[in-house]
Amino acid sequence: MVHLRLSALGWLLVACLVVAVSGNARADDASAYPQRPVKIEVGYAPGGPTDVVARLIADELTRDLGQPFIVENKAGASGHIATQTVVHSPPDGYTLLVATTTDAISVSVYKNLDYNVNKDLKPIAQLTDSPNVLVTSPKSQIDSLQTLIQQAKTHPGTLTYASTGIGSTPNLAGELFKARAGIDMVHVPYKGSSLILTDLIGDRVSASFLTAMGSVKAMQTGQIRPLAVPYDRRLPALPDVPTTAEAGLPDFVSSSWFGLAAPAGTPQPIVDKLAAAVNRILQKPAVQERIDNLGGVVILRGPQEFTAYIQAETDKWAKVVKAANISLTD
Repeated sequence: MVHLRLSALGWLLVACLVVAVSGNARADDASAYPQRPVKIEVGYAPGGPTDVVARLIADELTRDLGQPFIVENKAGASGHIATQTVVHSPPDGYTLLVATTTDAISVSVYKNLDYNVNKDLKPIAQLTDSPNVLVTSPKSQIDSLQTLIQQAKTHPGTLTYASTGIGSTPNLAGELFKARAGIDMVHVPYKGSSLILTDLIGDRVSASFLTAMGSVKAMQTGQIRPLAVPYDRRLPALPDVPTTAEAGLPDFVSSSWFGLAAPAGTPQPIVDKLAAAVNRILQKPAVQERIDNLGGVVILRGPQEFTAYIQAETDKWAKVVKAANISLTD
């Protein structure tokens, strides 16, 4: 019996030693991370705002952490292909995602997703905000936010607003705008922002919400007319365009955001190391100037803040989705 008790004690000591060694190994792995190239999945085509932000941050992370950070574009299905890739990847820090507002919206819009961003992703850091600017045609008689609201109230159901599709961020921005302003406008979904620009320029659609980072040049050159920015401050790239609050519509914020996320279960030391690197990068004046010029706003939110923000955005847009009775299958 003594022999058996000693054997059990011995096995217990061995088990403790194994746990300690494996724990130290994981700590060593995190401190040495990354030891090979890291993939950053982007759910949209090259050249768009999400891709531009991803490549800017990837280049900076490559310099900061000493291993290649490679952007992979997996466009399609409203970004779900890229998100699914990351959700189902090993949680080792070598496959990351540029998460967007669409990920938070999709939880409510799509009823058959096989993942939930608030459970299956581990937020690392927010990168930028890109407000959805309310715009019209320069040929239009609508030259201010209040003029648009007044015309919509005078002629309910006759003005139109364009979006990049049912369930898209411009669609949800339009529905939130209608609710906040107490107006009725007809939603016209398009298959791409370039088609919206064409019809806006031709004054064939009354208004639209366009992502600043995707259309700021068209606003700066006068191809389209920005009326107001649904944000808490004016944009550096559009300093003369008032916020919606300044234009007389408080409590209306709609912004597309981009952030870095990893699969759930990724070790916290790796997440913290990436977050610290992103923080250093976003504080560089050259990076801030680049994002400002693109029409974005640098936002410094670390893992905990970004996690809370994604949940808040999910809850916010879920109410809009429910009120507008929007539902899609992927």
